Amino acid sequence: MNKSELANEVAKRTKLSKAKAWEVIGATLESIKTSLKKGQKVSLIGFGSFLVRNRKARAGRNPKTGETIQIKARKVPAFSAGAELKKSLK
Repeated sequence: MNKSELANEVAKRTKLSKAKAWEVIGATLESIKTSLKKGQKVSLIGFGSFLVRNRKARAGRNPKTGETIQIKARKVPAFSAGAELKKSLK
């Protein structure tokens, strides 16, 4: 399912217009991004949690040349599925 299909599904289930559904989805995603940028965890009980993880610097290998390169430390977004979501997939 892509963003457009999600907006259509939200519009259908909530009886909102497609434009309003797009607006709601956009605002939700922006709110999650803003919280993650601040280093905050976003928990949606039953669904899961979005959080930022720190990756350590490490040595890697250039697959083309085989030379060893240094990969910088960085922050990466992560998602941890909640119990209800996991249970619904069984």
